[in-house]
This record gives sequence, C-alpha cells and structure tokens, in this order.
Amino acid sequence: MAVDSIPPIILTQLNYLLSHSPYSIKVEQMWSGSKNPALLDRFTLSIPFCLDYIKWDVIYNAQFPLLPPDIIFGPEDENFRPYPVGREGDLKPKNSLSDWNCKDPTRLLSLIHELRSLYMAYQKKRVGEVDDERLKFEINTMYSREGIEMYMSSGVDKPEEVKLAVPLLEMDINKLVAGSTWHHQQKIYLQVIYPVSRKYLAMASAPRLKLISSPELKVLFSIDEFRLPPWLEGMCMAEYLPTLEEMLESQIRDAVSSIEVRRKFITALTIPFGRPLEADPIFCRKATFLACSGVFTFLVHFTLPLQFPRQQPALMLQSSQHFHSHSGNAPIKSAILQDYPWSPRWDVAQMAERIFDYLVEECLNFKKHCNEVLVQQR
Repeated sequence: MAVDSIPPIILTQLNYLLSHSPYSIKVEQMWSGSKNPALLDRFTLSIPFCLDYIKWDVIYNAQFPLLPPDIIFGPEDENFRPYPVGREGDLKPKNSLSDWNCKDPTRLLSLIHELRSLYMAYQKKRVGEVDDERLKFEINTMYSREGIEMYMSSGVDKPEEVKLAVPLLEMDINKLVAGSTWHHQQKIYLQVIYPVSRKYLAMASAPRLKLISSPELKVLFSIDEFRLPPWLEGMCMAEYLPTLEEMLESQIRDAVSSIEVRRKFITALTIPFGRPLEADPIFCRKATFLACSGVFTFLVHFTLPLQFPRQQPALMLQSSQHFHSHSGNAPIKSAILQDYPWSPRWDVAQMAERIFDYLVEECLNFKKHCNEVLVQQR
C-alpha cells in the first residue's frame, strides 16, 4: 500500500479501521477514480462474516475527500439496502453516513461496523423467510445463544444453503494461558450448513459440521485433530451443542495443563545441555541449546508437539562452523531427527538424559555430513 499516494484524510481513517477493528479486516486492492491516477481513493475491503469473507468496495473521491464514501456491496447482495430512502418530509434517522465528519478518524470504522451489523440483520431476515420447517425449528432452538451469524447462500449454479457460525464456549481462553500475547480474543466456532428443503422430510439428514478457530489458537490446541461427536438419528442442534462444548472445554483445559508438562521437560534439558539460548516461555513449544563435541560447536533445536509426551520432540542440529557458500552463507542443518530412544512413561529427567546420550553419537555423524557438504562446494 503506497501510503504517499493516498490522500491523508482517507489514509488516517483507513489506518484507524485496520488497527482498531476487532475483526481482521484486510484491504484487497486499491485503485484510483481521480483525474490524477496517482491518487488512490478507492479500495476493496475483505470483511470476516459467518466464517467467510464479504467484499465491499469503498469509494472515496480524492477531489472531494471531505465527503463520505460510497459503499458498493457484492453482486449477490443487490437487495441489501441498509439505509432505506424515506418519503419526502419524513424524519430520517441518523446513521454513520448522514452524521459523517471527515476530521474524525473513527468514522470509517463506525460506518463499516454499522453496515456489518445491518448486514447481519439482513441475512437473519432472509434465513427467517426460508420455507423449510426443519430449518426454522433448528434456528428457534438456538435463539437464546448470542453471537450466531447466518448467511443464505443461493445462486443459479449452486443449491440453496443456510450457513450458521455458532460461537462455542463461554470460557475466556486468553486468560487461561499465563503471559499470553494474543491481541484478539481466541474463539472457536461450529460451522453448520443446512441444505434448504422445500418439502417435508420424515427423517432429515445431518447438517454438515466443521470446527473453526482463531488462527493463533493452533499454538495451544489443534482443532484439526479434534473429533466431533457423532450426530445421532433424530438429533437437533440444541441437543448436540452441550456435548460438543463439554468435550471441547475438557480438551482445552488439558492443552493448557500440558504447557506445564513441556516446561518441566525444557527445564530438565538444562541439566545435560546447560541454559538454553532461546526458549518459548509461554507455550513451551520450542527451545534451542548450544552444544559441542571437542572443537565442533553446534545448536540443538527442540520442537515440542502439542501431544507431548505421547509424541516425542523433533530435533534439528545446526552447525556454528559450517555454511552453505551458495545459499547466502546459511548455516548447515541436519534433517529432522526423531529416530531416538523415547518413552512417554519416562520421567523428564530420563527423557533429557537419553536424548543427550543419543546426540553424543549423532553429532559425529552430523559433523561428518557438514564436512562432506564443504568438500562438495569446492
């Protein structure tokens, strides 16, 4: 984004939106609609909604930057009219466009958030108008849940579907992890997709279900490895969600507890290896130690899996004395090492000791490999 090509008033509002919105809004592209093509006054925003993205074009006018922007919605939302035009003489309610103040850097943020809320209500209304008894029943059973987003998907070449994004768990995951540096609240959602059926079905099929979490959560808990509970015949979503949330909460608390297990292992490594050069102090997923064999010095990188100690750490050796001459003098590294003695039943002191004993021999093989690489580079 060439900031020197964006009028300052527009740039201030855009930067405030991107840095202060709780949603991970992104700018997809920028272009000029001005007589001066060097001035960028239009851009496409990619806005998270219902576990997907909606794309809106924001159209400023570089020649008249004091005016509010126009917003162009996607072609599938031609019936979305957030600010209906009233009859002449009617008192028009205030909104973020009618109350525009170009000198206020928060105005674009307020406008986009207001439009997103109106779009959420618009989609909820569309879903409510669908003539599908099973779908209406399912949604009615979940009305007490806050924060559910809905999206009606339809088109010429695709079947009608209703997508739901159901937030799970009332627990504050951020507060469970001591020292967490997460900037956004970590959340887990259940994506539910119902095919729209215009006729009565005695036994409706199960909806398509998928767990989706904040991207940063993967350092603590793997959604991909979580097995959803089975959807039983005749079940409804109100029956399914409590079991799912109970399983999720239990496994997340186990994941938080496993941080301390990994921390104890890294602490045990300091006995044979000495103090680490680097270590992940929050999630305890990585640690690096300096080691030597005679005059040969090298680094030992440890990567601890979420399933530790059931799964053993991955090791990598990195020479402090051998470099690739044709790769920008990058240090020579070993392949990932996992073929060493390991048992999850050992205590952490024995785990550390057995790894150290293994590396006493393996570092000689690595040194030989480094020397062979140097010979090949001559």
